[in-house]
Amino acid sequence: MKKERDCKNVVTQLSAIRSAVDRTIAAVVVKNVEECIRKDIMADKPTNETVKQAMDLLLKSR
Repeated sequence: MKKERDCKNVVTQLSAIRSAVDRTIAAVVVKNVEECIRKDIMADKPTNETVKQAMDLLLKSR
């Protein structure tokens, strides 16, 4: 805004950044939950707690 850019353009760019960060967070959580679920299955453990933790992480990131 110091460079006298249009406010609409600044908000558009900030929204794009937020969207990219949200997608990155989701990708990291998905990769992690996938690995954790595989470990749970290999250890013959239920996966519901792992899924719940992943959902909690996603909700916290919002």
